[in-house]
Amino acid sequence: MLEKIQELDTNLFVYLNGLGSETYDKLWLIITNQLNWTPLFLLIFYLIYKKIGGKQTLYVLLFIAVLIAFTDQTTNLVKNTVQRLRPCNNPEINSFIRIVQVRKSFSFFSGHAANTMAVATFLYLVLKRHFKYLGFLFLWPLVFAYSRIYLGLHYPGDILTGYFVGAVFGTLIYLLYRKLKPRYFPG
Repeated sequence: MLEKIQELDTNLFVYLNGLGSETYDKLWLIITNQLNWTPLFLLIFYLIYKKIGGKQTLYVLLFIAVLIAFTDQTTNLVKNTVQRLRPCNNPEINSFIRIVQVRKSFSFFSGHAANTMAVATFLYLVLKRHFKYLGFLFLWPLVFAYSRIYLGLHYPGDILTGYFVGAVFGTLIYLLYRKLKPRYFPG
């Protein structure tokens, strides 16, 4: 059963990765770089600040920092335990896939997908009553994580697992935030 899932995952990866072209490689390299998303983050936090104020924005940032640290460490623990080769390092497929970027770390599961989905889920749950179209925030993890497939760094299963883990962690940290907010973060 696991072999069949891995085979489907690999076949889907090969198909999705094969959709790319050199014309768009630079665009996807820009998309996958976290620093390039800084203007979006600054805009989001400015909007949050305008809606909930400086003190609450700082509390949200504190919880996001804890969330990212927790998600990132969990991702690294799982990657080093499972030790699944990235597609770009997999000798069974790396001779015929598009490899735009190479990383030596392991593949399962995607930290980019987990972290972005965790933050998007947390922000959505905290702020959905303040912003009408906040659901658009989930486009960020979709585009960001697809870049990992395009570049040859992750299988779709890595991405989907990262999304699931991120959504769970984002929800759990939100529940902690909601529980602690009235007691420690009034306002």
